[in-house]
Formats: sequence, structure tokens, C-alpha cells
Amino acid sequence: MSIENNARDATMVGRRTDGTAFRRPLSPHLQVYDMFQITSGMSIAHRITGTIWAVGLLFLVWWLVAAASGPDAFATAQWFFSSFIGILVLFGLSAVAWYHTLAGVRHLMWDSGYGYDIPTVQKTGRIVLIATGVMTVLTWFIAIIAWA
Repeated sequence: MSIENNARDATMVGRRTDGTAFRRPLSPHLQVYDMFQITSGMSIAHRITGTIWAVGLLFLVWWLVAAASGPDAFATAQWFFSSFIGILVLFGLSAVAWYHTLAGVRHLMWDSGYGYDIPTVQKTGRIVLIATGVMTVLTWFIAIIAWA
């Protein structure tokens, strides 16, 4: 087997213990995945929602710092969170929190060894999506009733 002197191929070339060269197999990359599969899409969405949720926690920190800083700072934070944009942000964060939590429970099931067959994976994916919508609407329904 000949070894090419191409820099891109350098990471794919290895040597056995006897010194003979061999080519390592390439890992599959994004082009081999069908992004419209429920498993791929939900995996990517789980990572994205985890990032959004972490960034969204900065709003909680802002609200807590404003509450500790005094009435003027707290009034500013409350004004933002009660504005149309603030309510949209809070609604989005609640949907993100529910999705990330429910997808995390799904991952815990997989870590326990359950639900790996394709029909179950697709069924639990649909359950996570539907439950996210239901729980987000239910959360806001309860919040509005409690607020009024």
C-alpha cells in the first residue's frame, strides 16, 4: 500500500506494530445523515435547546440581581418581562426548558438500555414533541390563571 504525501491524508494514515502502513477508516460526517429523520433532528435540537437554556438563565440572573439591587432596577426588569418581547422570551424559554427536559428523560431511558428499536425511537420522539407543546401551553395557562 502506498502512502500519499498529501497533508489532508496524514491523519488517515497509520502504522501497525510491525511498521507496515495502513489507511484508517473515515468517520461519517454530516453529509451521510438525513436531517429530516426524527432522531437526527431531535438530537440536534436537544443540543441547541441546551445552549439556549443556558443563555436563557442569564435572564434569571438579571431578574435576581435586579431584585437584590433595589426597586428601580427591579422595576426595569419587571417592565421588560411584562412587555410583549419579554413575554415572547419567557414563552420561548419555557418551551425550550420543557423540550430539553423531556428529551433528556428520553436520553436517560436510552442510557438505561430501553427504547433503542426504531419504532420506539420514533414513537418517543413524537411523544417528546407533542408533550413539549402540551406542557408549554399548560404551564402558561396555569401561570395566567395564577397571575390574574
